[in-house]
Amino acid sequence: NKLLRFVFPSIVMMIFTSIYSVVDGLFVSNYAGKTALASINLVFPILMALSALGFMMGTGGSAIVAKTLGEGDHKKANEIFSLLVYTTAIGGVILSVIGAITIPFFARLLGAKGVLLTNCIVYARITFISMPAFMLQNVFQSFFVTAEKPKLGLYVILTAGITNIVLDFLFVGILGFGLYGAAAATVCGEFIGGLFPLLYFGRKNSSLLRLGKTHFNARILLQTCGNGSSELMSNLSSSIVTSLYNVQLMKFAGENGVAAYGAIMYVSFVF
Repeated sequence: NKLLRFVFPSIVMMIFTSIYSVVDGLFVSNYAGKTALASINLVFPILMALSALGFMMGTGGSAIVAKTLGEGDHKKANEIFSLLVYTTAIGGVILSVIGAITIPFFARLLGAKGVLLTNCIVYARITFISMPAFMLQNVFQSFFVTAEKPKLGLYVILTAGITNIVLDFLFVGILGFGLYGAAAATVCGEFIGGLFPLLYFGRKNSSLLRLGKTHFNARILLQTCGNGSSELMSNLSSSIVTSLYNVQLMKFAGENGVAAYGAIMYVSFVF
């Protein structure tokens, strides 16, 4: 019972993380049409593949930080924690810039043309604005548990998810901004999910962790990548498989097929 109470917030956090794309798809499909929905489903695997850095750094790094805390070296634990957060933030900015530049190429590779191609580029480039924050959100999901603050992590994700839902309803459902509105709602939600923990851990707090000074440590980064490689490969393989499905669906069923497959995957994300 105690174990279930401890892990329940983490389960809910993962569910709300998946809600970003589900809610966007729900409102876009009802108010902007199948072409807009198909564009989200085409570029979503690319976005998730790039954001996998956050999952790797969070799951891989939290194990090292937890071990260091268990050894009683809180100063070193905070240095490692800070190193991993700063590295993720810098890596997120770099990957976002690369993604924004190369998204037209990958969208064409997936079979997008005309209006569908334009929609893919627009949605992806707006979403890339908050990609570093989304990576940090994924990192902090793991570290909230390590810091013995799983409930606070849950509240952050709930707030971010609810923000995305409300803004989707406002931007897409009421104001009719379509794909632009859905992307903007996602950006706002991800900024809350990534930047609030940054502010929380950046000042004195009641958790076991705090951001502060650090130094480059290649060994720790390699250990983190090794520990988190399973999460990285899990996200990458899922993204690649989904992209391959989308390529074939574009050939045989067009936008209708991609939109239908996306609706099925929304259910899969939650489970």
